Amino acid sequence: MSSNWPAEWPTIPREIAVVTDAAIDAARAASAEPFAEAIGKLTVLPFEQVTLVHAGVVRALLEDLHPDGFSGEDIQGALTRVAGAALVWLPGLDVSALAAVLTGALGLTEMSDDAQRIGQADYLRSAVLVMAELLSAADAAPYGYLKAAIGEIARAETIEMP
Repeated sequence: MSSNWPAEWPTIPREIAVVTDAAIDAARAASAEPFAEAIGKLTVLPFEQVTLVHAGVVRALLEDLHPDGFSGEDIQGALTRVAGAALVWLPGLDVSALAAVLTGALGLTEMSDDAQRIGQADYLRSAVLVMAELLSAADAAPYGYLKAAIGEIARAETIEMP
């Protein structure tokens, strides 16, 4: 877990990064109690902002893992890996929520609609599980991906539309 987040970040993006980082660490360790605690902290943060960051991380990881482009089979493989790893320590996991995170991150479905159907806590939990598995597959730490996703959102928010 990293605590060296950019000092110029506002409080909310910093909290999203810190708590997401902790949740990913707990997921990678298959540690249910710290994972549930981190998900609880994520649920009190602005949902739309959290999901935008998480979607950015998932998209970037998929692109890095599949530099020549990814197919439906690649997405299915990622879903199978996430579900297989997580069901061992989270037996009540809703696999359709994992699929919703992947399709939402790719812009194939509307994240807010999926979250309303699934429930925000389950959606966030699934997003963290997807990120943790993709990070493991990429043999990468979350820091760079979280920093890039938050930076991209900040840049997009500062660009004036004509």
